[in-house]
Amino acid sequence: MDKKDYKINIIGAGLSGLVAAKVLENHGYHPEIYEAGDAVGGRIRTDIVKRYRLDRGFQVLLSEYPKAKQYLNLDKLDLKKLKPGAVIFREGRKRKIGDPLRDSSFLLTSIFSGVGSLNDKLKILKLYLELRKLDPEAIFNEPEITTMKYLQQKGFSENIIQNFFKPFFSGIFLEPDLKTSSRMFRFVFKMFGEGEAVIPALGMGEICKQLAEDLSVTKIHYNSKVKQVTDTQLILESGSEVSSHFSIIASEASPLVSNLRNQKMTWKSCHCFYFTAKQAGIEGRIIGLIADEEAIINNIFYHTSLEETETDQHLISVTIVKDTKMGISELEARVREELKKYCHIEVDEMLQHYKIKKALPDIDMLQYGLMPTETRLNNRVFLAGDQLLNGSQNAAMLSGERAALGLIETLEGGAITAEITSEYR
Repeated sequence: MDKKDYKINIIGAGLSGLVAAKVLENHGYHPEIYEAGDAVGGRIRTDIVKRYRLDRGFQVLLSEYPKAKQYLNLDKLDLKKLKPGAVIFREGRKRKIGDPLRDSSFLLTSIFSGVGSLNDKLKILKLYLELRKLDPEAIFNEPEITTMKYLQQKGFSENIIQNFFKPFFSGIFLEPDLKTSSRMFRFVFKMFGEGEAVIPALGMGEICKQLAEDLSVTKIHYNSKVKQVTDTQLILESGSEVSSHFSIIASEASPLVSNLRNQKMTWKSCHCFYFTAKQAGIEGRIIGLIADEEAIINNIFYHTSLEETETDQHLISVTIVKDTKMGISELEARVREELKKYCHIEVDEMLQHYKIKKALPDIDMLQYGLMPTETRLNNRVFLAGDQLLNGSQNAAMLSGERAALGLIETLEGGAITAEITSEYR
């Protein structure tokens, strides 16, 4: 059989599935992707609502992610850099801190912010220099403790933990208590220290759109939710059956494969509101963090700061990572109240609310990478997705790459070729 004649199906058109398709294309195969939604992106999509571009949850891309540099054309994404710092809101006060080595405007504001001591800032510098010497693989081979325990063991003060590390990394890890592995903290800290936090001018959805546009022979089937995956076929929710020589499940696999039914993933969730506002409560492309313990808001960001022109109507996102039992109306009212109380910000129209139930995988024993053979469920079915490694865009892309390489190794190794050729005849 020619390479193009193998029926290779990928379930999911997110980062993992799109990178898997690209790797297969690069090796001469013609895969097909089955996507439940009406567009590519998975958890990284951008909607247009009343002329505003709304990412499905506030997200950034870290420019130093190794797989982002490998698989994305970063220049073509028209990336807008966020300032390397944050505006801290606590007890009605607003203070700005950041990295003066990369942005000199943070020098005086950080020194006199009252967020952390001089000793804390020296410890941050020391940690940055330490992590520069380590590659990501080495970080993920370290012993694991919680991020909170790690910060305490490193001697950071309660002041800087509560007023900076906790709100900042809670927004990244999507959990309020910094229970996430110290491996993840050190990896993300390294990525922030060595690169930039960026957002494409047209929204985070442009990342997956670019990956899809770079595919030349892959066919993507939209609105095609897969119900079950077997060794030889996909069964769609519609009842249609699709024959398959190989499958890559680039989504949660447990609902799709019968012998994985009892291995369901747990996920971290969050809420994200988008509002319009007549005035910007923060100047420039910088995240706002709410450090008050009783607040449910974690962070805010003015997305209109990404635009090059002045505007009389601002777009603000508000992210909540704390568990809340409130209904949407009650939650919206609480958000409006807290924006006034803690940030002195008044918002107008609520444009959109997203409840992102599966925002990040909640996993233990985080890894950086895996061998292609480790993605193999059996000789016909391969797994991909950040849930195999760690909750990051880098992990999503890396897992897609490894799943595709695992499939190629299995196929080109010859062990299963005769069996498939017999089926084909």
